[in-house]
Amino acid sequence: MKYDFKKDIKIYVAGHKGLIGSAFIRFFKKNGYKNIITQDKHELDLTCKEDTVNFFRENQPEVVILAAGKVGGIIQNRDYPADFIFENLSIQLNVLSAAQEFHVKQLIFFASSCMYPKDTHQPMKENQLYTGHLEQTSIAYASAKYAGVQMCKSINEQNGFVTFIPVIPNTAYGPNDNFDLNSSHVLSALIRRIHEAKEQDSPKVVLWGTGSPKREFVFVDDIVGACILLLTSRLSNDLLPINIGVGSDISIKSLAEKISRMVGYSGKIKWDKSKPDGTPRKLLDNNRIESIGWKATTDFDEGLECTYQWYLKNISQFQ
Repeated sequence: MKYDFKKDIKIYVAGHKGLIGSAFIRFFKKNGYKNIITQDKHELDLTCKEDTVNFFRENQPEVVILAAGKVGGIIQNRDYPADFIFENLSIQLNVLSAAQEFHVKQLIFFASSCMYPKDTHQPMKENQLYTGHLEQTSIAYASAKYAGVQMCKSINEQNGFVTFIPVIPNTAYGPNDNFDLNSSHVLSALIRRIHEAKEQDSPKVVLWGTGSPKREFVFVDDIVGACILLLTSRLSNDLLPINIGVGSDISIKSLAEKISRMVGYSGKIKWDKSKPDGTPRKLLDNNRIESIGWKATTDFDEGLECTYQWYLKNISQFQ
């Protein structure tokens, strides 16, 4: 089913203050979309079914961007698995069922590359999902996300056409990233740790793990562009879920060195090998989305600099 994405449609962005949700808000405002609906978690508790149903009944959104959920780094996923699976499953079930009940025309659901097996062929194709053991520290989060994918595909199958689109972006970064060291992902955490080492004139900065794992990073505005293309394309359920990546990765060690040069830090980088590395490598195969006509356009160094400049302008909220 192909949807006519008109400028006056009612669009609900769930998680509009987060990295991905805020990027959608920027895109919609820049391109003249006037009917954007947002509610923060203090106004609307998406883990509460009654509140979620009432919200959908009152607002009747036509398009939903489901970017809300509990996210965090390796340590948080390891230490609070029940919180991750309960909160994400609750949000997904409530939003997807309400969207189905109130006839939402299009929905984007953000899954995760954590759903791929820890040791699998690279780059990872969508048909490799759940063909092996997952990274132990992210099993709960990955399981919740996989359930969301199956919810979307089941709704599409029952309806007879694609309305709910599950996507698997690799690690997102960009303006409005999370720089809280207790819950951030690796790129934003490295920026903060190395920047603070520079500001404190520290002779060394100690980072977690060995530095050997490789990660693929996707600038958040590119993710939005991919999703807008998917929302306006005719898709088959067999095509879903669909990867969103850039086709290249970088080791954490090389990333740390690149960030050091960017921020002007000249101290030494030490690796605390007692801390977990996570999955050795996560590089996505992008053949499916490239066949539709999308390719990432943001140069990594430019995206990294943009992210760092945003952090500098907003540093007070992380201190």
